[in-house]
Amino acid sequence: MEVAWGIVIIVLGLVAWGGQTISLVAPRTAVQWNLTEAEETVEPVYWADIRGEALWDFCTLWTLPVAGILLILDVASWASFGLVGGGVYIYFAGRGILTRLELQRRGFRIGDPANVRLGLGMLGVWGLVGLITVIAALVWS
Repeated sequence: MEVAWGIVIIVLGLVAWGGQTISLVAPRTAVQWNLTEAEETVEPVYWADIRGEALWDFCTLWTLPVAGILLILDVASWASFGLVGGGVYIYFAGRGILTRLELQRRGFRIGDPANVRLGLGMLGVWGLVGLITVIAALVWS
């Protein structure tokens, strides 16, 4: 079970961290790959927020894939990375979902509705993965 969960958090963690890294270093590529919206299609303040978010996520989201690698390798410190990484992903998801919903509620342009729905869904998945990882770190350590 631990190896399977390690693979899940490596894959989903690298998707999140990798996507934000691409958004940070190659925003045009991120737009082409539908990882983010084009600057001219969203509110300027929202664009600034997601640029800052990409930088912060680049600095923090690596913790969950590391937890997965350590879990597969059966290294005891995986639990510390799982607690921190899981908590980061819970925060990442919660802030992302609630901010986007509030911006939508207030009528701000935050992107194509289909892309926004997909983003909200993925944020939900990452939040759930973070929560399960925190629980697993507490139970399996």
